[in-house]
Amino acid sequence: MELRHLRYFAATAEERHFGRAARRLRMAQPPLSRQIQALERELGVPLFDRTRRQVELTVAGQVLLEHCLRLFAAVDHAVSETRRASRGEIGRVVVGYPTSFAHSGLTELIRTHRRRHPGVEVVLREMALQEQIDAVKAGDVDVGFVRAPLDDVGLQAEVVRNEPLLVALSSDHPLAGRPKLALKALADETFVTVPRARAPAFFDMVTRLCHQAGFTPKLMAEAPQLDVIGLVAAGMGVAVVAEGLSRFPREGVVFVPIAGRPMTQLLMVHRAGDESATVRQVLEVARELKRATGAAPGT
Repeated sequence: MELRHLRYFAATAEERHFGRAARRLRMAQPPLSRQIQALERELGVPLFDRTRRQVELTVAGQVLLEHCLRLFAAVDHAVSETRRASRGEIGRVVVGYPTSFAHSGLTELIRTHRRRHPGVEVVLREMALQEQIDAVKAGDVDVGFVRAPLDDVGLQAEVVRNEPLLVALSSDHPLAGRPKLALKALADETFVTVPRARAPAFFDMVTRLCHQAGFTPKLMAEAPQLDVIGLVAAGMGVAVVAEGLSRFPREGVVFVPIAGRPMTQLLMVHRAGDESATVRQVLEVARELKRATGAAPGT
């Protein structure tokens, strides 16, 4: 049984006349009659009472018509929703982000997106940088925000923010009162950091900057981003962090700019070739906010 056969039946049932139904369907009457007869044979029941001058539905035909009308409405709704999804009017987009972006751009990005595309569900996932890369490549996340550098042919990336690096120190640290710090001043300090496996690009960048300042950082402890700040507050070491983390108030911690103002780049990434409307919308909002501020959301 095909959908078109049911449409032939419904047109005939509504017109109560094979000729009028054929004209409505833009087909000849004999083929229409044959299709209806074939449908009746397939179902094993008569759908029309042909003994009267006007074609009338049998009880079985009335039941089938009710179901057909509901089916056609569901099909039409499915087609409409599919077209709306292709235009980005409805749908779902999964956005990954690092902790440092939560209070330094993410809020503005999501607020603007929701205002413009209220029918699109935005699912947020706070994830480590490498976890985001893996999830975007696997298709579990649609758009991610990760740290440069990134060299992966399976991903498309663009810079959305140049973010200064800061030194996080316990408030009672001897260097805490400085207006800015040269990295070489930290040569004898112990560092707490995010594990390299969770943010290899950022970890390597900080290590490289320390080497350029003439020393190799002494690593004491590793922890997720916010826990790094907690370890700093406990006096277990110092940390080099993106400026966004300074927007998370933490008693006992101060953030000091680094001399020379080294930067970390925040990249917006998605799967190469992903042209879906929901992904495109997130990219467009982020780009627009970047142009409006001259930097990136929240900068």
